[in-house]
Amino acid sequence: MNTTAETLDNPPESSGHASRAIGDRLFSGVSWLAAATVLMVLGAIIVMLYIGARPAFEKFGFWHFLTSAEWNPVTEVFGGLSPLVGTLVSSAIAIIIGLPVSFGIAVFITEMAPPWFKRPVGTAIELLAAIPSIIYGMWGLFVFAPFFADNIQPALTDTLGALPLVGELFQGPPLGISVFTAGIILAIMIIPFISSVMRDVFETVPAELRESAFGVGCTTWEVVWNVVLPLTKVGVVGGIMLGLGRALGETMAVTFVIGNSHALHAALFEPGNSIASTIANEFTEADGEVYTAALVALGLILFLITFVVLALAKLMLIRMARGEGRAS
Repeated sequence: MNTTAETLDNPPESSGHASRAIGDRLFSGVSWLAAATVLMVLGAIIVMLYIGARPAFEKFGFWHFLTSAEWNPVTEVFGGLSPLVGTLVSSAIAIIIGLPVSFGIAVFITEMAPPWFKRPVGTAIELLAAIPSIIYGMWGLFVFAPFFADNIQPALTDTLGALPLVGELFQGPPLGISVFTAGIILAIMIIPFISSVMRDVFETVPAELRESAFGVGCTTWEVVWNVVLPLTKVGVVGGIMLGLGRALGETMAVTFVIGNSHALHAALFEPGNSIASTIANEFTEADGEVYTAALVALGLILFLITFVVLALAKLMLIRMARGEGRAS
């Protein structure tokens, strides 16, 4: 009788429910711990970068360091404007070149390529994404830079360099290593990432929508522009921001081909530098507190740039998603 009473008071269903509740609480706690760990690591990185950069900010001031182009380790006078400009300009060149190429690759794979050809092209894109950045840098320095200096740069200087207003951008000695060359190498590096994301989001569009558009007489371009892109624009923007983030933080490939000069030039064919390449080149030579702090300050600035870019991209995606919700 006692056993029967206990069974009635504690049926198996209630025991199973209790164990599931414990499992849910455990899973929730682990998830919260993982999220908190990410935030703690991010906060620790920011704090450590600020502590390391504080001697430079105290000596030069944040805004003066950000707007000064002088970089002289002998006199311990440092300014981050030149690597900042080089980072932004080379990344902008990479996006300008890489975005239309990535879009074309994604459209070709999803809309135009025969089924037997899609897999080889997709595999080639994945292989490009797997190549280490130092290989891109070595190829850029020993193969692409001489070819660019001998065959492409003179033609660009003779044509685009003669144009008013923008002609000054395409001037410079035919050295091969320059901010423009770094932008091209970065474009080649980010194309696999952007095109892969675009391909994946394009493939999420239901086939019925494409077939309906073709059925009413739309061309391939009209289907892509009026059907595919409106439905996948959030994913497309996310892929572009992924490529931009990769371009902003790239180190070794840029270090090989950008020229590593702290001088500011309006011409894109002049050597320059970036924040990542400056840190990679000079961190082992930094023998003073201020010198080391200046390099850490560059790292903090790069972190802030990346954070701002990704935050703006996230806000843009949220607004686009809200717009789609109101439209629906």
